[in-house]
Amino acid sequence: MTDLESALRAVVRGEVGFDVTSRALVTMDASNYRRVPLGVVAPRDADDVAAVLAVCRERGVPVVPRGGGTSIAGQATGTGVVLDFTRHMNRLLSIDPETRTAVVQPGLVLDRLQDAAAPHGLRFGPDPSTHSRCTLGGMIGNNSCGSHSVAWGTTADSVRELDVMTARGERLRLGQEWAGAPEGLRALVEGDLARLRTGFPELPRRISGYALDALLPEKGADVARSFCGSEGTLGVLTEAVVGLVEAPRARALAVLGYASEGPAAEAAAGLLPFSPLTVEGMAADLVTSAVELPRGGAWLFVETGGDTEAEARARAEAIVRAADVVDALVVTDPARQRALWRIREDASGTATRMPDGSEAWPGWEDCAVPPARLGAYLRDFRGLLGEHGLRGTPYGHFGDGCIHVRIDFDLMTEPGIARFRRFSEELAELVVAHGGSLSGEHGDGQARAELLPKMYGAEMVGLFERAKAIWDPDDLLNPGMLVRPAPLDSNLRFSVLPRKPVDVVFGYPSDGGDFSAAVRRCVGVAKCRTTSVSGSAVMCPSFRATGEEEHSTRGRARLLHEMLAGEVVTDGWRSTEVRDALDLCLSCKGCRSDCPVEVDMATYKAEFLHHHYAGRRRPAAHYTMGWLPVWLRAVALTRTAPLVNALAAVRPLAWVAKRLGGIAAEREIPRVATETFSRWWRRRFRAQVRRMAVEWKAGVRPEGPRNAVLLWPDTFTEHLSPSVGRAAVRVLEAAGVGVLLPPTVVPEVSRTAEGDLAGIGVHAWSPRRARVCCGLTYISTGQLDRARAVLRRTLDLLEPHLLPELTAEERTPVVVLEPSCAAALRSDLPELLRDDPRAARLAASVLTFAEALESLAPDWTPPRVDRPAVGQTHCHQHAVLGDAPDRRLREAAGLTGDLTGGCCGLAGNFGFEKGHFGVSQTCAEEQLLPAVRKAADGSVVLADGFSCRTQLEQLAGVRGRHLAEVLAEGLRGDEVGEP
Repeated sequence: MTDLESALRAVVRGEVGFDVTSRALVTMDASNYRRVPLGVVAPRDADDVAAVLAVCRERGVPVVPRGGGTSIAGQATGTGVVLDFTRHMNRLLSIDPETRTAVVQPGLVLDRLQDAAAPHGLRFGPDPSTHSRCTLGGMIGNNSCGSHSVAWGTTADSVRELDVMTARGERLRLGQEWAGAPEGLRALVEGDLARLRTGFPELPRRISGYALDALLPEKGADVARSFCGSEGTLGVLTEAVVGLVEAPRARALAVLGYASEGPAAEAAAGLLPFSPLTVEGMAADLVTSAVELPRGGAWLFVETGGDTEAEARARAEAIVRAADVVDALVVTDPARQRALWRIREDASGTATRMPDGSEAWPGWEDCAVPPARLGAYLRDFRGLLGEHGLRGTPYGHFGDGCIHVRIDFDLMTEPGIARFRRFSEELAELVVAHGGSLSGEHGDGQARAELLPKMYGAEMVGLFERAKAIWDPDDLLNPGMLVRPAPLDSNLRFSVLPRKPVDVVFGYPSDGGDFSAAVRRCVGVAKCRTTSVSGSAVMCPSFRATGEEEHSTRGRARLLHEMLAGEVVTDGWRSTEVRDALDLCLSCKGCRSDCPVEVDMATYKAEFLHHHYAGRRRPAAHYTMGWLPVWLRAVALTRTAPLVNALAAVRPLAWVAKRLGGIAAEREIPRVATETFSRWWRRRFRAQVRRMAVEWKAGVRPEGPRNAVLLWPDTFTEHLSPSVGRAAVRVLEAAGVGVLLPPTVVPEVSRTAEGDLAGIGVHAWSPRRARVCCGLTYISTGQLDRARAVLRRTLDLLEPHLLPELTAEERTPVVVLEPSCAAALRSDLPELLRDDPRAARLAASVLTFAEALESLAPDWTPPRVDRPAVGQTHCHQHAVLGDAPDRRLREAAGLTGDLTGGCCGLAGNFGFEKGHFGVSQTCAEEQLLPAVRKAADGSVVLADGFSCRTQLEQLAGVRGRHLAEVLAEGLRGDEVGEP
């Protein structure tokens, strides 16, 4: 233990972390920069903050306050001690509807304040796109704005009073009329009034530098306002009184379509006289959602408010009539508005990938110009990009003249970094020429502070330095930001990564096969840190269960980044820190779809486990649950299912088995089916053949099915839930779809003892007993060599269906009932066997149950169930497969209601593994179990995944059913499962 660490532990009541994990998690924010801290402290209160400052001041160690870590300019990283306010100092202390104020701690997430204010008809005005995870302290530090700034201004406009602690331990209460000003600040201002009155550009989004003009007497000498945007360099915020605004009772969203971003930018300022709540712009390059937009190549999102929906709509329609647009859309439905806003909010992530998949980075994320000059500025900006051979897609707060953009800088090579510097210097001059600010929202940080003399001149920057010296004479707080800044091309986060591709097993096709590029996907926007999930979203269940950064997708990506860097995490693939962080990853794949940059942590986890345990003994659960297909196959071949079930019911024996197998003691061992699905299918198939032979002899020529599919006998359907397979067979056949089981010979016919059936049109079941397998259990436990072997054997068995001469239409579709297995075949298979063209063919042939019915039996009408449905969309279905066909099928069957998002928490082997039960249960209690408990009488509980059904049964005593089972029950005829 270092002297600094021991000194902090002696005086701080909060957590003190100098370990590898604590440090690695905060080396970066959402910028291009990386700085390694000595340690991290999570203070419990202002006294802890004072203690940290005293210890660090005595040793000359810098201190950096940090909130959600979503800063884009590098100001939330540091080489000393990082103060993490998100763990303890994160409360809403009070809210006063009469005065429309709230008292908050710096670590409070904005959405929590909005939730508390909403019942009073109030809200906090500024709302960055990171509202679900950014903190009030970070917003004050950066003077954040958000999409509603045209109506409610910046964070500084909403600040009333601030409790601040200086680096020397002085506690100040900042307010107007010089309240709380440190000694010497007033004299500094009064000695240079002329410069302060003329040296700041007049525009709504001027965030760069210190707001010393707020201290002018005619502006109320507002010390609290002046502190906003100081990026943690003047003092440490411990408490804030903020103002709230009245929220409109109703809103309408006008989406205005323009031919391109130029006309949209030029039109934005003309809409301000209509008093809109937002004027946001974005171009088609950033739209990856399936949500319908009006015709055009760029759009303005213009929100209006009113006391009634009709009033809000009328204001939006007036804007549409006044705007010269290609097309327009006015939306008042709140759910549809949220879907449209999600497109805009995700742009900070989606912009990190160019349309061709290449990387793009921040650095010039939010410069701003007067709104009336935005069109001209964008033309010049595009020209400058072209001169430097760069690309970027601007978007952002067009009504305020503030532009966000990610640019495809090459920050990995010396020539690329040199171009980054030249472009930055020239763009700064361009912004200033248009009367703009280098920062219009996210602060200067390391990205732009070096260039502030271009905007303000040397004398004003000198004034900034003098102000910093008054507040922080020892330069203890966040040094290198705003004044005496570090060079904008130093401390780049990519410089520590390996230059050669890392040897990996997965293909990472979207990242050029480069694992480092895959890890670089995480830019730190931290959508995975959202503490509540809405709609069908899944990411990130482990973070919501624990609240710990290391259990978020971003936290794990940071640890993998540091593992590749080798400076903080020094033992590479053998790292126990990375292993422990990944241990609570449920492999739900929610990040693959919900993360704006499609980080796929489930794949990274499997890759890591493969290397981590290479040549070493694995946890017992990897051998029990990872090899589950082998053990269940052995039980089926020996027909010992009744014995296994009986032994599992004996508690002492079950306890021993679970202990030896690494299974959570709280779990019940699922029962094994006494008859496998494929055995039932063969028995039924032979009965059908015998019946058809009799009919043939009698002169009856039965008509074969119009289409045939291979129904995948996944491990769970085969051995644990054969009723799902039986139901699917019945429904598919009722829809006119013939069902075969792989491996199968197609289109041969069978010769039986009953006679020659040539010409009947019956596809034959192959006598081969080899089993196909998607390799899911091996993949999820990181046994990738075994997974590849199993998948190659599967491709060999399916060779007749995967011949290259067969077109996609000629190949027999493969219907997979278990969503996890379907996702493995569709996504993991081609990435693991990228050298085998059969893998891509099989992946393209995979259909879900609902997709098969929709594509192969489009005219079939399912039975009417006419009951409400509850349950949860399977996380892999949400992330990889999509559930639109399922929703349409449910609607056609009269199953009403929406399924929840989130994750059931069992997640294959995860919830069964020792040590995971608590997190597994917490995940289930987030959405799934409450939805089931609140369900109306007679509701159908839908759960297509075996894990989801098992979780429901074991935690709630509720039987969940696959959609196939529900539809099969609605069919007339024999009982499901009878031959």
